[in-house]
Amino acid sequence: MSAVNDDAAENILRPVPESEAELAFEGALRPQSLGEFVGQTKVRGQLELLLQAAAIQNRTPDHILLAGPPGLGKTTLAMIIAYESGRPLRMSSGPAIQHAGDLAALLSSITPGEVLFIDEIHRMARSAEEMLYLAMEDFRIDIMVGKGAGATSIPLELSPFTLVGATTRSGLLPNPLRDRFGFTAHLEFYDDSELEQVLRRAAVLLGLTIDKRALAEIAGRCRGTPRIANRLLRRVRDYALVHGTDASLPAVNAALDLYDVDALGLDRLDKAVMQILLTRFDGGPVGLNTLAVSVGEEPETIESVVEPFLVRIGLITRTPRGRVATREAWEHFGLAPRGQEALSGNDL
Repeated sequence: MSAVNDDAAENILRPVPESEAELAFEGALRPQSLGEFVGQTKVRGQLELLLQAAAIQNRTPDHILLAGPPGLGKTTLAMIIAYESGRPLRMSSGPAIQHAGDLAALLSSITPGEVLFIDEIHRMARSAEEMLYLAMEDFRIDIMVGKGAGATSIPLELSPFTLVGATTRSGLLPNPLRDRFGFTAHLEFYDDSELEQVLRRAAVLLGLTIDKRALAEIAGRCRGTPRIANRLLRRVRDYALVHGTDASLPAVNAALDLYDVDALGLDRLDKAVMQILLTRFDGGPVGLNTLAVSVGEEPETIESVVEPFLVRIGLITRTPRGRVATREAWEHFGLAPRGQEALSGNDL
């Protein structure tokens, strides 16, 4: 059961600010080195080679682009790159850089060898992207002084740095920017065995005793994403603490059922979309906007948050006429196909 003594339990029940223990846990949860990082074996090997070569040549590592779905460890890898290369880390995000001046202020204060991490780099302003081209290649930016015919360009030399960009939608990056990265790492979803390793490590940090079957059950419901795995484990920890029970398989099932996470990892919104598609529209086809209005969500949320997972696990497919439920979707929800013959995920 959870390794929490009576005094700790009493502190949890009192309305106090977020505890130092929880803050320490959040920091400890992130691996500090490539050796501690679980999964992404190929990417880890590539990064290790890149960083070691840079250290041997006593130079800053090449610019690195980390691409992949949310929650797979892009921010953690950026921190590890700085740690492994012994360089300071500066963090920013694409939405925060909406003018070329924002980027100029950021780059002009960089120290030699610093690692600059820009999350969601595809959301930078276009003017800032164009300034970044020259900064990445020649470690120089041109600052415009004045306006109109009297405007002049003043070159500003920058200290050598390593840019680590993270993006969930690499297709939105302009080719000139993408081509300036010396290495692009494509992060893949985790398999269940890797997620069990992530969960086992997090359980130790939480002081939670949990058996192998319970770990496997959580791993099978977290969409191949470590961030979701850690979140679900904390909910299981909370359930075990409140009910005074071990983190056993029955407790895991009860906790995840309470938070509307089913055996495939579908959450409330996923199930709402599928129920609407199956029961109201007889499995489709149905357009994105119609589906979004029916569940009371924005089309962008359905398209970018819900749909990719449902397509990946074979419950829906996209057709020119709209979204269609597969045979596996009807079976999972225990419904008989209506309307046109349902497609099988294997037929796609």
